[in-house]
Amino acid sequence: MDNKLLIKIAKVMSSLFMPLYAPLWVFIGLFFFSYIRLLPWGYKIFILSLVYLLTVFVPTLGITTLRLFKKWTHLELSHREHRHLPYILTLLSYGACLVIMSRMNMAMFIRSVVMAALICQIICVTINAWWKVSTHMVGIGGLMGALNAFSILFTYNPVWPYCFLLLLSGALGTSRIILRQHSLAQVLVGYGIGYAVTMIFLLFSWMQVFDWNYLIK
Repeated sequence: MDNKLLIKIAKVMSSLFMPLYAPLWVFIGLFFFSYIRLLPWGYKIFILSLVYLLTVFVPTLGITTLRLFKKWTHLELSHREHRHLPYILTLLSYGACLVIMSRMNMAMFIRSVVMAALICQIICVTINAWWKVSTHMVGIGGLMGALNAFSILFTYNPVWPYCFLLLLSGALGTSRIILRQHSLAQVLVGYGIGYAVTMIFLLFSWMQVFDWNYLIK
């Protein structure tokens, strides 16, 4: 296959599966493929709108504004030393979403998804101090971790969604390497962080092993 075509496909993959969309995809999966679909449509649309606004739209707007203000290209923005401010903007936005959900007394199963994503972001910020990790793979790894957690909690066989996400993960990781944004190690570590943190946190939160409410009150 022509190298230009490979690069174009890799760019499309990276754009379609931005890490900021991971919490939104988790909620869509919950609202359509679990018993939570029984919630009123108005409530589900409100949650999806809130999550989109504060975990996708606001961070994207902030990062784009920062890039234009600093006159960075997309490639320069991906440099490890330039990723601190985008991370901080994302953390603040995710934190605001979590606080709003807490103030509205939303159920813990809703807040736990955003909290898991926030913890993944905090880990990425910490690692970024000396190494660059793939946030794209953190996002897709989080989706896989959420799928495993929900399959345990709801006792269903996720073999087909699991196969689909596994293939998608491989394609996305390959795309990040083709674009020379990350090494194989950075891709694997990012995927591992998203998978492990999301699955463990969701299981612990839903089983009420820990009470995380004090963190956001």
